[in-house]
Amino acid sequence: MSKVSRPRTAAERKERLYRILDALSLRYPNVTCALNHADAWQLLVATILSAQCTDARVNMVTPELFRKFPTMQDLAVADVREVSEVIRSTGFFNNKAKSIVGAARTIIQDFGGEIPRTIEQLLTVPGAARKTSNVVLGTAFGIPSGVVVDTHVGRIALRLDLTKETNPVKVEQDLMKILPQNRWILFSHQLIHFGRELCVARKPRCGECPIEGLCYAKDKAVL
Repeated sequence: MSKVSRPRTAAERKERLYRILDALSLRYPNVTCALNHADAWQLLVATILSAQCTDARVNMVTPELFRKFPTMQDLAVADVREVSEVIRSTGFFNNKAKSIVGAARTIIQDFGGEIPRTIEQLLTVPGAARKTSNVVLGTAFGIPSGVVVDTHVGRIALRLDLTKETNPVKVEQDLMKILPQNRWILFSHQLIHFGRELCVARKPRCGECPIEGLCYAKDKAVL
């Protein structure tokens, strides 16, 4: 691996960013959310469950949850303790159960049972912080309300020098400033897949990386 120079001007930074975007699109052209769902409501529930939990584990739990509570109305009147038992293996199950039941009640009472399609409205729903809201709006409705920043996106954005921040909200703000809005949704999905496959937290697989020639991270693995 040759030494990669840091861009010195705004034009060089923009050119590098677009080369990164092109490389990611070649590697991950049609990726989307890994959480299994049949509609926007199920996606909202699955995303709430995904906090501090793997998508694979969530996908193991949601079939039973939606078998027992098939509709939003069923969860709105559900006993929180019963919901907690079904989702126990996702961790933080008491808080997640309260959020899911609260979300169902709020959406029915305030939005007529329809998932809100603006970030401002969705943020009023229990359990729907910015990450969750961005996932639902982007994946279910194709609305680029922001950039989903999970652990992979935050780590890789910092590693690629696309931000200096570690706080997810500040990372998102930085990414929204530099990314074209029509890439907000896809970029997050691409970085999540990239982070799982190659740009892992420890010992990143730099020898197989399509953007190795654009990366000057301090923890870059050397062959």
